[in-house]
Amino acid sequence: MEWMILPLKRYFEFGGRSRRMEFWMFTLFTTLATIAAAFADTLLGYAFEDTGPIGGAVSLAFLIPSVSVGARRLHDIGRSGWWQLLLFVIIIGWIVLLVWFCTDGESGENRFGPDPKGDGQSLRDVFS
Repeated sequence: MEWMILPLKRYFEFGGRSRRMEFWMFTLFTTLATIAAAFADTLLGYAFEDTGPIGGAVSLAFLIPSVSVGARRLHDIGRSGWWQLLLFVIIIGWIVLLVWFCTDGESGENRFGPDPKGDGQSLRDVFS
């Protein structure tokens, strides 16, 4: 659960690096929250295809942390966070970003900061 919440603690932090685990667990968390919000909106009488107030609020709440964790994930492989704009290139951009998000980060320090795996800092140290 801690991996899912870490990007929320780093809400506006676009600098630094994030591991694959942090990115993918946050993606899982936001997906599950979006599904739950869609279910709640359906119970309130909104069609499943329409975004109701709960779904809209959840999407808005996760917008900035999703962009920031995506930027930090790209930093981990040595790329600028601006590469996320490839999301607007249908199919090809999505595939390229998916491959990059699945790629292991650079070992050691890069221009975006120290290696999140090799700095000797445990997850418990991050949350304390």
